[in-house]
Amino acid sequence: MPTRTARTAWNGTLQDGSGQVELTSSGVGTYEVSFPKRAADESPGTTSPEELIAAAHTACYAMSLSNEIAQLGGTPQALDVTAAVTLGADPNGGFAITGIKLTVEGEVEGLDAAGFDKAAQAAKVGCPVSKALSGTTITLEASLA
Repeated sequence: MPTRTARTAWNGTLQDGSGQVELTSSGVGTYEVSFPKRAADESPGTTSPEELIAAAHTACYAMSLSNEIAQLGGTPQALDVTAAVTLGADPNGGFAITGIKLTVEGEVEGLDAAGFDKAAQAAKVGCPVSKALSGTTITLEASLA
């Protein structure tokens, strides 16, 4: 199985510094990061580790869910997956990812709402990114369109 890589070049202190995250395996982009924007409600023009985790989780979850739907005899027509990754205070000091909320709406042939929910729950557990983030509470809202 492949290994994917990314690189961050950082300059300065936590509060005054900034960096650039480069997706080196794919070469599809370089993105600005900074801690003050990471900790702010709005962060125009920059990304954050939490946003990158959310992106990874939605992509992985969508792939896993499409497989689970097929395993149950359904055919996914469209899946719209959102992940909200929350950064908060760590009771042991510093910061931590305090939760992830996955939301999925699907258009699926061959499964009713109960079947879709079964597939959605299985994908939440089986997705490799969910497994990697198993130390964090992950919630799921799943609905058929």
